[in-house]
Amino acid sequence: MTELLSRLFVKNYKDPDDATVRKSYGALSSFVGIFVNVILSIIKLVVGIITASAAIMADALNNFSDAGSSIITLVSFRLSSKPADKDHPFGHARIEYIASLIVSFLILLVGFETIFSNISVLLGLSEAAETSFSTASLIVIGASIMFKIWLSLFYKKIGKRIDSSVVKAAGVDSLMDSISTFAVLVSAIIVKLSGVQIIDTIMSMIVAVLIIVAGINILNETKNSLLGEAPIDDQIKAINSIIEEYPDIIDIHDLIIHNYGPNHYFASLHAEVDGNKDIFKLHDMIDGVEKRIQTDLNILCTIHLDPIVTDDETLNELKEFLLNAICEDVATDITVHDFRAVIGETHTNIIFDIMLPFESKLSPSEAIERISNAVLKRRDNVFCVITVDRG
Repeated sequence: MTELLSRLFVKNYKDPDDATVRKSYGALSSFVGIFVNVILSIIKLVVGIITASAAIMADALNNFSDAGSSIITLVSFRLSSKPADKDHPFGHARIEYIASLIVSFLILLVGFETIFSNISVLLGLSEAAETSFSTASLIVIGASIMFKIWLSLFYKKIGKRIDSSVVKAAGVDSLMDSISTFAVLVSAIIVKLSGVQIIDTIMSMIVAVLIIVAGINILNETKNSLLGEAPIDDQIKAINSIIEEYPDIIDIHDLIIHNYGPNHYFASLHAEVDGNKDIFKLHDMIDGVEKRIQTDLNILCTIHLDPIVTDDETLNELKEFLLNAICEDVATDITVHDFRAVIGETHTNIIFDIMLPFESKLSPSEAIERISNAVLKRRDNVFCVITVDRG
């Protein structure tokens, strides 16, 4: 069904990386979500009123909020596809993350409202409404579960195809809805067989908790995207793979990848090259690497040229000495870059940056102290000037 809808409503549907195609996919997922959720919510609302079921009514409200979320998704795709302008030089793609936040807030709102409306019943402050389930109502509830499972799979496939956080969030929400509705179905069957009305209220609370859990999960994922996440391993490997094709690049460091929304990546890195080689040729090579990364990986990359000395025996010996000291006395996962030295008659200053992994048990100040002590223990006339990078 997903492929059929894609062929019918998305022109050039096999090219999801194209901005126009991606926008069409977003519109398709939104309209399908609106249609399915509005139909389900109306049906459940009618059944909930007839049967006086708090659980079904809660589920109907949840479907209404899902329809509202689909409208927000539709608007977000239209806004996020706007090109960069003077006030937003990196484009508007992060609007999708804001939309995901709004979706999570709506989901949480429905969950908490449902809980508060049932607390008085559980505390005995009010009586549970008499519920009356018919076979037809049970069939309606069962059918809605199937529709929600299909909608979840539909969202998941479209979200993965266009790498959209807001569509993926809708997929998770729909899956949670199907679980919630299954809980309602179980409640209806138990009430019908046992006549214990309070079961419906308890199940309504369970549904609300599941709704809240889904909202918190979406909120957490969106929060990470907005705050900034570590580069994806596949992206790092892909960039390194391109770099390795250029033998004049000795090493790279300080690789940073910024995410300004789905398919909107910007990167920067430092490339170490032999300082004795023609700077103009090296600069031309770096331009070529930047273009390759943009063309092959769709990442706009800026590379800083770091000329280094490669044929100075004294400098090379000092660097090797430093690396051995760090490896033996400090940590094997600390790397060194931008190494240079000021050699004097009485003492030598070695100046360098270290890359301290985030998972390291050492703080930056502790790393500096331990490296300096390791060097002084071996040579009391060599002093360290260290800059710490985290990565």
